Amino acid sequence: MVQLHEEDFGTFRNEPVRKFIWTTDSGFSVSVISYGAIIQSIEVPDKNGINSDVVLGFDDIDGYVNRNTPYLGATVGRCANRIGGAFFEIDGKTYSLAKNIGEDHLHGGLIGFDKVNWKSTVNGNKVVFSYLSKDGEEGYPGDLLTNVIYEVNDDDVLYVEFMATTTKKTVVNLTNHSYFNLAGHNAGSAEVYNHVININADRITETTSESIPTGRFIKVGGTPYDLRVPTRLGDAMRRATGLYDDNFCVTSTGKQDINFVSRVTHPASGRYLEVYSNQPGVQLYTSDFLPSPNEAALVGKGGVGYRRHGAFCLETQVYPDAVHHAGFPSAILTPGEVYRHKVNYHFGSVSVDGPQVVLN
Repeated sequence: MVQLHEEDFGTFRNEPVRKFIWTTDSGFSVSVISYGAIIQSIEVPDKNGINSDVVLGFDDIDGYVNRNTPYLGATVGRCANRIGGAFFEIDGKTYSLAKNIGEDHLHGGLIGFDKVNWKSTVNGNKVVFSYLSKDGEEGYPGDLLTNVIYEVNDDDVLYVEFMATTTKKTVVNLTNHSYFNLAGHNAGSAEVYNHVININADRITETTSESIPTGRFIKVGGTPYDLRVPTRLGDAMRRATGLYDDNFCVTSTGKQDINFVSRVTHPASGRYLEVYSNQPGVQLYTSDFLPSPNEAALVGKGGVGYRRHGAFCLETQVYPDAVHHAGFPSAILTPGEVYRHKVNYHFGSVSVDGPQVVLN
């Protein structure tokens, strides 16, 4: 049986920030907060029934407001990832955006969806967060009404659905930016390297040195991006010269609403994560921009210092910079349409000797 509890999580600009906690009979637990519609913690039992929090984050609202430059756990929008040149055109009109990463636009701008306090409503096991982004906010056209729906059931799956409607043609590409470490948020890079990862993709989008797509695709066969067969993440990162920050084009059968995206396991604990989504892409990011060993750590939950490669992200999405590439799936939302982005996070644990750990 699932229990859903609500409590205070401080204030933001004199408004209360709410925290919602789901717990199941297995010990699985998820916490989200209204600020940024952020996933604040996910506790998963290991093969021996011992719980660990497997996402990076902060213990209080101050951490999220003042230190969350990496977008830990955040809902990102209006447009996740990059828009080259920080502009786009719709129907012949040019819209200029904030240049918040070099000459380009990243994760919705200076005050994106991660930096606002969302309204919240409880409906059974669901928490519905709502935010109205006004016409012109961060340079985007149209009033955009956005909902993020979180739900946990007895199957130890976190169900997330993003929905949006607009009053003008606009760009929408929402995602969740959780940083996972299945050994525990405090386990660091040494245990991230020991994860085994599988991504259902036979292509990635080629990018420039500034991570802006060229419009071309690279077949993953024979490259460090071939994660179709389960691979130790540390070995893959060495072949990729230490960094993944790339959009993988999810292979779809076209026969169902939601596709298998990725499976990641941590053999020592037995924990696993499977991701399913209806989005065409997923950004694998291995936290290269968290502080290096020579820099002051980002201090997170329990005073833990977060550093480079201490977690990985699997951000389901439309391809980055899609508004500039006719050959990419569209990121344009038109009045009368409903943007729907579903992503399911399946958590569990198995014995490393058991047959369930074999990945197909």
